[in-house]
Amino acid sequence: MRKLALSDEILLTVEKPARYIGNEVNMVIKDPKKVPIRFCMCFPDVYEIGMSHLGIQILYDMFNKREDVYCERVYSPWPDLEKIMREKEIPLFALESQTPIKQFDFLGITLQYEMCYTNVLQILELSQIPIFSKERKEEDPIIIGGGPCSYNPEPIADFFDIFYIGEGETNYYKMLDLYKEIKENGGSRKEFLERAAKEIEGLYVPQFYHVEYKEDGTIKSFKPNNANVPEKVLKQVQMDMTNTYYPEKPLVPFIKATQDRVVLEIQRGCIRGCRFCQAGMLYRPIRPRDIDFLKEKARKMLESTGHEEISLSSLSSSDYKELPELVYFLIDEFRQKGVNISLPSLRIDAFALDVMSKVQDVRKSSLTFAPEAGSQRLRDVINKGLTEEAILKGAMDAFKSGWNRVKLYFMLGLPTETQEDIEGIAVLSDKIAREYYTIPKDKRNGKVSIVSSTSFFVPKPFTPFQWTRMATSEEFLEKQRFLNQKMKEQLNQKSIKYNWHEAELTMLEGVLARGDRKLGKVIYDAYKAGCVFDSWSEYFKFDIWMECFEKNGIDPLFYTARERQEDEVFPWDFIDIGVSKKFLWLEYQRAKQETVTPNCRQKCAGCGAKIFGGGVCFESQD
Repeated sequence: MRKLALSDEILLTVEKPARYIGNEVNMVIKDPKKVPIRFCMCFPDVYEIGMSHLGIQILYDMFNKREDVYCERVYSPWPDLEKIMREKEIPLFALESQTPIKQFDFLGITLQYEMCYTNVLQILELSQIPIFSKERKEEDPIIIGGGPCSYNPEPIADFFDIFYIGEGETNYYKMLDLYKEIKENGGSRKEFLERAAKEIEGLYVPQFYHVEYKEDGTIKSFKPNNANVPEKVLKQVQMDMTNTYYPEKPLVPFIKATQDRVVLEIQRGCIRGCRFCQAGMLYRPIRPRDIDFLKEKARKMLESTGHEEISLSSLSSSDYKELPELVYFLIDEFRQKGVNISLPSLRIDAFALDVMSKVQDVRKSSLTFAPEAGSQRLRDVINKGLTEEAILKGAMDAFKSGWNRVKLYFMLGLPTETQEDIEGIAVLSDKIAREYYTIPKDKRNGKVSIVSSTSFFVPKPFTPFQWTRMATSEEFLEKQRFLNQKMKEQLNQKSIKYNWHEAELTMLEGVLARGDRKLGKVIYDAYKAGCVFDSWSEYFKFDIWMECFEKNGIDPLFYTARERQEDEVFPWDFIDIGVSKKFLWLEYQRAKQETVTPNCRQKCAGCGAKIFGGGVCFESQD
């Protein structure tokens, strides 16, 4: 029987001790002494959030299929346990074997969100691993970063040994084989890093690259300082989404996770080309999974977990060509067994309404629209491809089918936004309410409820808006106040609820999203000054962050509030995602001209993703 790293006395004093004991349903058990490679997968946030992440479930299953690898997990300890671990000098440990992370060969950290960067440092320090990669010794684990934020790894480059750029199914096995070979031959840490960067596509080793800056603070050059590594790192793409790894026995947490359900990823990529959306560019080209593969996986995962809900995951589910067949199969097969079916990312049309009426309690559930912008002009700027007519028709069809609750998602601070565009959010919210009240009173389902939420726009790398200036916190708050006032002026204001996000958190996200290596010291100082769990509003310490920028002589507005020139060298330009910088710049110009670019199935825009040899670029044009 395994010995827990924490005593009963400690477990009884912390909130939710199940976060730290492991032994969940479908947890993999191996003998650590008999396995040559030990890999710990980390999600740098609390257990409930990390356990909801599909990427780790896929890699956990994939790594553990190998007899020579034992993949375990670790999450950020909540502040109550962190305090005890520091006082008692207990090193951070993996859930499976309960052994300290510092004894592993690899620590793989998924980077889903910029606001988790201080948590990464918390993980390293509690593991008793040197925070800076240059200070690590031969016996320390190799620290690898992956996930969306690794597409601009520069703000945290000093803390990582390697970044894996792209999808893990492609080259992780090659990397593990190389490590095993070098370890067996008594090779060094540096030899492994050099050969990994040289021989395996998609691996970026920051210490082998040098950045030079101009006097104005922008990048002059970004080049290898080691002759053996490539100038550009090509993103890795799993083109065959059917004959690949997918867990049949996903881990089931003991406590309620953020998403307590089976997740069925139906496809990767998106054809839509929304100009604000990083995922839509990063994960091109679109790659659907075979429908029989999905049916089989759905059945096996529901059987092995006992979950009562299955969610179809994709950036735009409506673009999966066989969606009706798949959804009706799931309804026929599992509905009578009490399994709920969740369908995010659907366009509201007759099929969607039919499905939702079958899988949801219409009286309790709400419909979700994401117009993103309040006016048609601004929707054209961002290439949203959604007309007001389509929104109102979708809402009306839903109201006639019995729905009376609608959620709307918008962004404030989009490029070229005017006060008229902002007012359009309130006007559109009201128009949807008015549609409802055109239905005869005896046919209505009570009062209508419209919940309109705004988040603040953050320009991200590898999008057409990577050149644009971002609004300041003061400007965001001004826009929010203006919209709040306009909401109160609407005829149906009592039926409309307005929710908004925090401006200061968004500003910091904007800095970290397009930042460079100079920010490493700021992140380190903020962490040392007590910043951790920054994405949790009760722990976010904006004042401390601002002090750390000042202490390091860095103006955060340099990264957010300025327009970039076409030829500026970006910190992430050394990464090749297939989609070309030239295409993104042309899309930025089209945005300024309010010109819509058709989706990939309507017409190829020549983005560059064709180099991967598959996806919609190669679909036969019907």
